[in-house]
Amino acid sequence: MIVTRFAPSPTGYLHLGHVRSAWEGWAAARAAGGRFLLRIEDIDRIRCRSEYDLAIREDLAWLGFHWDGEVRRQAEHLADYAAALRRLDTAGLLYRCFCTRKEIRAEIARAGSAPQGEEAALYPGTCRRLSPRERAARLAAGADYALRLDTAAATAAAGPLDWSEDGRLVAAEPTTLGDVVLARKDVPASYHLAVTVDDALQDVTLVTRGVDLFAATHVHRLLQALLGLPTPAYRHHELLTDANGRRLAKRDKALTARAMREAGLSPAEILEQAQSSGR
Repeated sequence: MIVTRFAPSPTGYLHLGHVRSAWEGWAAARAAGGRFLLRIEDIDRIRCRSEYDLAIREDLAWLGFHWDGEVRRQAEHLADYAAALRRLDTAGLLYRCFCTRKEIRAEIARAGSAPQGEEAALYPGTCRRLSPRERAARLAAGADYALRLDTAAATAAAGPLDWSEDGRLVAAEPTTLGDVVLARKDVPASYHLAVTVDDALQDVTLVTRGVDLFAATHVHRLLQALLGLPTPAYRHHELLTDANGRRLAKRDKALTARAMREAGLSPAEILEQAQSSGR
């Protein structure tokens, strides 16, 4: 059985791009007689708000995207992510990183080969080289830290990996993302860890999401292998853009499903725009 999911964060109203993502998962599940799940990714307690959680569910129902089963909220399942982190830590694949973003940028600049675009934030592995004594001293001093995956070591342990992308095999190359953050001292799980664990626990068999998350699949596939989790198939769809070619964001208030509904558009008209925009 095909099981898909839509997993928004309740940090704003659904915009047209979200509607497109919801439709991709809903249509794939319904066409195959499968299940369509709703997950609320609300680990960020500062930005997430209950009113947006409610609005998301109201808008989805009005659009006709009725989900199966109960809604999974990440904030209610922190123990699942903690268990995954313990397993990775026990295997010696995590390390504490005390670097600030400013320090990371400075280290990259000193290397004299700062990459461009999305690669610019690639972590240079500074704290991976700390001695146990230095690390213990910083922890004892109460320093803030992030838990990073030692991606090179993890990739070596896992061996060659791939995933099915809309029917074709893609070779996973996790090291291209560097040592990604899986949690922070005050944040129980990053997107990478939480989404990987959630998809497995919810028995998701097909992940449909925007092409902007294609690169993240490399590290998600690695985490699945390290944690002994099943690998779903993936389908990354194109992003919707505005008149200037910029991807839609929550700041585009005029293109929220709620604003369009208040302007008199029907669910069918909004869905038509979501399916045709950006093509």
